[in-house]
Amino acid sequence: MHPDVSADLAELDTTLKTVESVLDIEELRRRIDELEHQAADPDLWNDQEHAQQVTSELSHAQSELRRVVDLRQRLEDMPVLYELAEAEEGESRTAAMADADAERAALHGDVEALEVRTLLSGEYDKREALVNIRSGAGGVDAADWALMLMDMYIRWAERHKYSVEVYDTSYAEGAGIKSATFAVKAPYAYGTLSVEMGTHRLVRISPFDNQGRRQTSFAEVEVLPVVETTDHIEVPETEIRVDVYRSSGPGGQSVNTTDSAVRITHLPTGIVVTCQNEKSQLQNKISAMRVLQAKLLERKRQEERAQMDALKTNEGASWGNQMRSYVLHPYQMVKDLRTNFEVNNPDAVLKGDLDGFIESGIRWRMREEVAG
Repeated sequence: MHPDVSADLAELDTTLKTVESVLDIEELRRRIDELEHQAADPDLWNDQEHAQQVTSELSHAQSELRRVVDLRQRLEDMPVLYELAEAEEGESRTAAMADADAERAALHGDVEALEVRTLLSGEYDKREALVNIRSGAGGVDAADWALMLMDMYIRWAERHKYSVEVYDTSYAEGAGIKSATFAVKAPYAYGTLSVEMGTHRLVRISPFDNQGRRQTSFAEVEVLPVVETTDHIEVPETEIRVDVYRSSGPGGQSVNTTDSAVRITHLPTGIVVTCQNEKSQLQNKISAMRVLQAKLLERKRQEERAQMDALKTNEGASWGNQMRSYVLHPYQMVKDLRTNFEVNNPDAVLKGDLDGFIESGIRWRMREEVAG
């Protein structure tokens, strides 16, 4: 085996050992065993919400262990692949070496992707994520863009086999949505998606302009950690106003015959949340309260950070500014304005191929935190 290949494999081994150490594989195995015992308890489903948390965590832990074990096996197989390739002759040898090089490159990408997961060590990074998307400047194009972004994140979640629960969709008059709120139900979803927070800009030929002019549209993405019982976010009934109304679909049409949609206004802060995607008023109120608690938790976190942020020369408010451009015309490119990571295939990105942007965003955030 060529010395450069040997050195590269040794470097991969070092990185993977670090990942295995940070993830604590033995502790992961112990946790899986514990969760499997809980899942086998016939009384578990007496509390459906707890049961879903247990099965979700078990599935994620098993998947994570499989991922690490698979990477370790692939790395151990690499020297054999090169030995077999070197044993070939002529064109067969060339083709086999190319296959071995391709597998080594793929292994690099997969190990680096797992390494990024070990960078998620923030207080709330392990949480599920609550994503809120709002259309910005750009009229009907912006509403359509907000819907495209929602589809992009749901497709990203589907690629990873993460469950998504849509709490509220406020449809715009002509096309698209004014806003949407949905939960991505997977461990570390918040830590992973939090780097997507900010303003997303779309440049394209407007499908709504009969003169075929280029249009720039904006949409805002907000990512919050789902509130857990340990957060102590109390919301007294005296501090909220609850309004009920009839759910509406695209074009403002009524989608049911009862006043099941719920709007909750938090009187002290003026925060308003809505939920209309559940079938009953009670379910919608429970979901809306979850969203309100998440927003209040984020508000509390922002207040706690305010003094520290005021002392920093490099203000962290850039999260709310323009952070990524999606250009469909006159050329094809998606570029992250913080990390400079870019791809020339917007169609793939809009179909959920976001991992490159997310990984570079997490690494960028880590560098910013170290520097700051």
